Amino acid sequence: MMWYDGGWGWGAWLVMAVMMVLVWALIIAGIVALIRYLTGSHRSDPSGLSPSSAEPGWGSRRAEDLLAERFARGEIDEGEYKRRLMLLREHR
Repeated sequence: MMWYDGGWGWGAWLVMAVMMVLVWALIIAGIVALIRYLTGSHRSDPSGLSPSSAEPGWGSRRAEDLLAERFARGEIDEGEYKRRLMLLREHR
């Protein structure tokens, strides 16, 4: 009895093995991306830079933003806001 080879030989098995590895890699990458999205790990500075790689003064600007938010919510009065803002800018 003769077996029909079809011309692929072991190449078909190799291609199938590589494809299976690629499929599983895509599935795992998708699960990791979904978990990162759902846990909020993708949220960072809008510029996409971490605080350590951003330009100098990133922390002081963030502090000024927080101070402005507190003032806007009425947690501190105008005098307190101006005093703290001056201190923040002085130590920049």
